[in-house]
Formats: sequence, C-alpha cells, structure tokens
Amino acid sequence: MWLCLAWIITLPSAFAQSSLTYQKPPKEIADLVLAPSTPSASFSRTGEFMLLLERSGNPSIEDLAQPELRIAGMRINPATNGPSRSGAVENVKIKNTRTGVETQIKGLPTNARLGGFALSKDEKYAAVTNTSNTGISLWLVDLTTFEAKKLTDEIVNDVMGGTMSWTPDNKILLKAINPKRGSIPVAPLAPVGPTIQETSGNAAPSRTYQDLLTNRHEEDLFAYFMDSQLMLIDLDGNKTAFGQPGMFSSVSLSPDGKYVMIDKIKKPFSYLVPASRFPYDVQIWDMTGKNIKTFAEIPLDEVRPTGFDATVTGPRSINWRADKPATLYWVEAQDGGDGRVDVAERDIVYTLDAPFSGNKVKFASTAYRYGGISWSDDNFALFSERWSATRKQIVRLINPSKPMDKGTVIIERSSDDIYNDPGSPVFTTNQYGRSVILRKGDDVFMTSEGGSPEGSMPYLSTFNVKTKTEKILWRSQAPYYERVVKVLNNDATEFITSKEGIELQPNYWLVNTRKRIAPLQITNFEHPYESIKGIKKELVKYKRNDGLDLSAVVYTPEGYDPAKDGRLPVLMWAYPREYKSAAVASQVRGSLYRFTRLSWGSPLYWVTQGYAIMDQTEMPIVGEGDLEPNDFFLEQLVANAEAAIDYIVDSGIGDREKIAVGGHSYGAFMTANLLSHTNLFAAGIARSGAYNRTLTPFGFQYEQRTYWEAPDVYNTMAPFMHADKVKTPILLIHGMADNNAGTFPIQSERYYNALKGHGATTRLVFLPHESHGYAAEESILHTLYEQHEWLEKYVKNKK
Repeated sequence: MWLCLAWIITLPSAFAQSSLTYQKPPKEIADLVLAPSTPSASFSRTGEFMLLLERSGNPSIEDLAQPELRIAGMRINPATNGPSRSGAVENVKIKNTRTGVETQIKGLPTNARLGGFALSKDEKYAAVTNTSNTGISLWLVDLTTFEAKKLTDEIVNDVMGGTMSWTPDNKILLKAINPKRGSIPVAPLAPVGPTIQETSGNAAPSRTYQDLLTNRHEEDLFAYFMDSQLMLIDLDGNKTAFGQPGMFSSVSLSPDGKYVMIDKIKKPFSYLVPASRFPYDVQIWDMTGKNIKTFAEIPLDEVRPTGFDATVTGPRSINWRADKPATLYWVEAQDGGDGRVDVAERDIVYTLDAPFSGNKVKFASTAYRYGGISWSDDNFALFSERWSATRKQIVRLINPSKPMDKGTVIIERSSDDIYNDPGSPVFTTNQYGRSVILRKGDDVFMTSEGGSPEGSMPYLSTFNVKTKTEKILWRSQAPYYERVVKVLNNDATEFITSKEGIELQPNYWLVNTRKRIAPLQITNFEHPYESIKGIKKELVKYKRNDGLDLSAVVYTPEGYDPAKDGRLPVLMWAYPREYKSAAVASQVRGSLYRFTRLSWGSPLYWVTQGYAIMDQTEMPIVGEGDLEPNDFFLEQLVANAEAAIDYIVDSGIGDREKIAVGGHSYGAFMTANLLSHTNLFAAGIARSGAYNRTLTPFGFQYEQRTYWEAPDVYNTMAPFMHADKVKTPILLIHGMADNNAGTFPIQSERYYNALKGHGATTRLVFLPHESHGYAAEESILHTLYEQHEWLEKYVKNKK
C-alpha cells in the first residue's frame, strides 16, 4: 500500500493543477512584442491635415484586474462610467498633408488616455475624451492654435459609446452622467427572491451571448450606469442641460442640425439577449430638447427566426438621409423577419420628411435583405441588397426623387468573389458635412482591393452606371502594396495613399496624377522590427486533391537555403472559411507585398527560432448550390491540410515529421478537428476555441441550421465528440474573461477534461482577466512562452 501511495505522489501532474508565475519567451520574440507601435492616422474631411494618434503600449495585467462589471453584454469600468477594455491614445500631432509640417498639440492632459475624437463642421476644433482612474472628461483641441484645454469635469457617460456630436454653431452635444442619478445600487445581502425566466410557447432561438443580466441587482446596476443627461457644451465649457434624462443608447443630429434622433432604452430588460436588443423608443427632439415625436417603439428583441438572413420585425436601421436637411429613412421586413418565408417584397424602405407629421412614404423594396444606401443627391443613389445563404450581392442605381423606382442593377456578384469586386464608392463631404458619393455624371469613383491570381493590387477607378464598366485611373504596382485612403479633389486626380512593401513600413504619400509629378512622402514612420528585416516571404500556390487551387504565405529565416540548410520544422497557422462556389474559394487572398506586421497572436515570431511559417494557409470549405459547406467539413479540412503539407515538404523546406498546426477561435476549432481525424501533425496549438457544438445549438460561424435540424453535422464537427481519437500533443489556451459568443472558457475546460480522460498529451492554460483577444503585456508574453515551449518540445526536438 505504501509503495503504491508513493508511486501516486511522484506521478507527473496528470491529474493536478499547477500555478506558474508569468514567463517570457526567448528574447528575440519578446523584443518584437515590445517594439514601439506605429501611430495611426485620421484624416480631416477636406484632407488638408491628418491627426497622428500615438497609442500606448499593451496594458499591464494589473490594469486588466481593475474592478469590472459584466452586465447586459457589456463590460463597464464602474470607476469611470465607461468601457473597461479599450485602447487609448496618449499623444496627438497634426500633420499638414501638402507641406508635411508636423505640429505637436500642446496642453494635453498628463498621462493622457484619449478617445472619441470628433471634428467640428468647420474643422477648426476637435473634441476628445480623456479617461483617468476616476472618470471621463471632455477636452477641446483648437486646430488653429494647436492648443488643448479641458472643457468639463469627469461627467462623460461612455458606457455605450456615441458620446458627442458637433452642432452647426460649434457646440458639443454630450452624453453626460445624470447628475441626479443618486448612489450606486448596493447588492442585497440576501436575494429578494428567485430569478425566473418564462416562455409562452413561442420559439425564441438565441445565440450563446455572454455577460448577460442574471438578477434584479444587475438590472439596477445597468439602469444606474446607463442613466444619462444630454448637455450642450460651448467652447468655453459652459454646459446646459438638454431635454429630459434617460438611458440613451444612440444620439444622432440631423444633417441640418435642427433635430436630434434619440434611442432611449426602457424596461423590461432581458436575461437572454444583450442591451443592444432591449426595448427602446426612437424619439425626435428639437433643439430646445423637446420630444416632438415618438417615431417608433421598438419591442424587446428576444424572439427572432434562425439563420443569418433573419432579422427583426418593425422599423430597423433608422437613419438620416445624408443628402437632405432632415429626412428619415428606415427598413421594415415583410416576411416576419424570417428568411425562409417566400415573399415577393422582403424588405421595404420608407422615408419621412421633417417636421415628421405626415405619412411615411414607400421608397424602395427588395427581393433579398436590405443592405444599405449610399446617397449622392435627389436624383442619384446606390441601393444595396444581399442574401447571406448564397453570398449574393446586388447594387442598384435608383432615383430618390421617384419613390419605388426599381432602378437598374449595376452590380450582381458573390460577396466572396474578390476577383470581380469593383469596390466601394469614394465619398466626399456635402454642405451638411455628411458623406455622399463622389461622382462625375454617370461615373462613380471607386476604390477596390484589386483581387487577382497574383494577389491583391488595389486600384482607384471610375465605374460607369450606364455601361456597367470600370476605368482604372491608378493602380498599385509591384513590389508594393499601395491603396488610396483619401481623395482630395473632385476629379480624383489628387489623393493620399498608404504604401508598404515586404520590408517597407506603411507610410502615407501624396499622389497627383494630373501634374505627373513624383509622389510626395508625407510620413516617415520607422521600421519597428529591424531584427526580422531579412526574412524571406513568399506567396505560394498549390492544389487540393480535387483540383481546387489553394495558397499560403510562407516565411523562412534570413539567408535560409533548402539545398544547403536542410529541412525546417514548420508552424502552419490557419482559419477555415465557408464558400458556396469552388471557383471563388480557389481565389488568391492577400498580397505578397504587404508589410510583415506582427500582432500579439501572430505565428511569425518563430521564424526567429529557426521555423518555417505557413501563414494564412487557405482552408476553404465548399458547398455548391443547395449543398451546405459543413456537410463536407471534415473531408475538405483534411484535404486542405494534406495539400499544404505536401507543398511545404515537396518544396524542400519542411520536415514532414515536424509540422505543427495552430489557430485562434474558429482556427482552434479547426486545429482540434485536424488532430482528431488525422496523424498529419507533430503538435497543435488551439487558442480560445469552441469544441462542443451542443453548447452553440442555434448556429455557429456560417452554420445556419440548428442542432435539432442537423444533429449529425454538429456532432461530427465537434472535436469534443472525438476526444478519444486525439493522439497528438495539443496545447489549449483560453482567456478566463472571454466574451465572444460561443467561446465560453468552459469550452476549453471541458475539452481538456475529455482529452485528459482518454490519455491525450495536453496542457490547458487559462489567462486571468483576458478576453477573446489577449491584451495585457504579461499575458501576451506568457502565451508566446507557452507556445514556444510546446513547439520546442513536441516539434523541433520531437523524439
């Protein structure tokens, strides 16, 4: 007995948990993670200047560990009355796009955490919020003097965003904390009663949302933190209460600035869906703060048909027309929101002009689901409709002055088809400060990603709505990836581009095609990753066993030569995607000439450790016509992996016995499936995945059928159901505060238990306070440490 007990005590921790302080990966990897970030840019409406926004680095785990409320599908910092997890800008500079002169904004707050940038209509001022440890204040940046000043105390209510709007007379309409809301509700020592949910027999399928309300106290907390008072703030910081307080989710001024559309949340709250689907009233206020019309009373959105083409009944997508002073337009489903109902008119768009006392006007209808309107003027607009099940997209030219004008179909394509995508309209600013289509007669200026068999080569074009043809005005040229980010004049002969190359850090350039002068570089951001400048990057193509064309981006260490240096261990990283057409699925995505940008979750770090990396490895799952892609998920997934492995081995780069596969979220799901149904890999890395599809029974990813409609599909695709087949070492990593629909942390916990119970070699790493994407510096470095140790042990040094 004592011998047996001693043997049990000295066993490796096959049945035990272990704690470990935060570790770091090799210095070469850590240095890349800690490299300074590149500023982001935000352009003025005229394009005369740009805001250079310098962001802070990754927060510490101590920052993430601050008190946080997870209620109604939101994450709230109770100390600030704002979001608990958001990036921040720590410095702002202004750069003139024509002269390149750069000016530092003076007077910014110490230890700034800036957000919510908004330019006044005349672009003389920028409003911005600053978050401290105790609240959120409003600041003003004078763009003529380049001076910043504080306008208010910490009164901003940023729980649901959309905190401020500029009025035409340069005042700021601010969503502030209601000063009369009282004290924060205190949790009762004992509950007042049980928590009860009830249904009356109507089907109410729901996604697996997280952070929902669970009791009466959380309802009180939600109402408390949502309680807002709108205020008008002038340039001197004087504030005036505007209208009655309420729980405002959205505040939107009309283009002429004479009306405000308010979305005001009301009870009953729900324990089944997030706050975005709570009941609310849509009210129209005048500029005295008086409610002149309750436009719509939107009910609780708990009961909705299944499928990605399902929607709500009643008014939805209520917006202001960009080309009119004060005209509302919105959509109403005619099929009960159920895409499976066969109707001639599926959606109808209505309009209503100020002062909103007349009858709504039937404006347009769709055979598919409404997809949006791009406005130009009263004679020209582009009307979009779509159908997710078939990936169908249709764009029509309509005449807004003629309601129910069926218009002309100018684009009809698969939304997945990147080779035949003419792109999106270029927008300009009209007299109301709103974005409208930039065009010259029948020619609409467009920008496209420029998908091609050689990869993406973005371009600027005109698309003629009469002939349905495009004329390319400018196109990115190899060996660069360059795209238009801002058009500066009415004939699109002058514009700003973002230009990058494999080793060329993205920078902004001023291009003039009319004057035929050399492009002028506006910014000069430095390369942040000097240590990997010499690595080799190659866009490779190969075929699946059924002839489908596939591609991947392969990285190898600096100076590597297969003939001289032999084969390398390989890390393959991927994310499956579903398609309704084999021809579309085989299209090449991405570009060989993109700058090698490293994110926290990138697999590229291991090129510094002597690995070959197969990134963006295509894993298409195709279901043509009436067939669903997921009916063939496993067989096509395995075929994709086999083709990728054959390529990297046949090219002389990879060692067939030393290949790992990994992915995040649905890529983790893919990884677990590949290890369940093949012996192709030496190891796997699965981060923040979902493995038991019975926990997402009303659909997942692009699967529209419910578990009860397709139980075989759910069971066959779920790695949890095949845990007994896994013989390959698999590393599971998951954020303990994951808020992504479907990827509850319990998914990894239960999958790990299933693997452990069947004798698999596995390790489960839970990251405290981390969500679906990891944020804290300590968490990111430790994640890379875990992945590195796993790869070294089970791949590079595989016995």
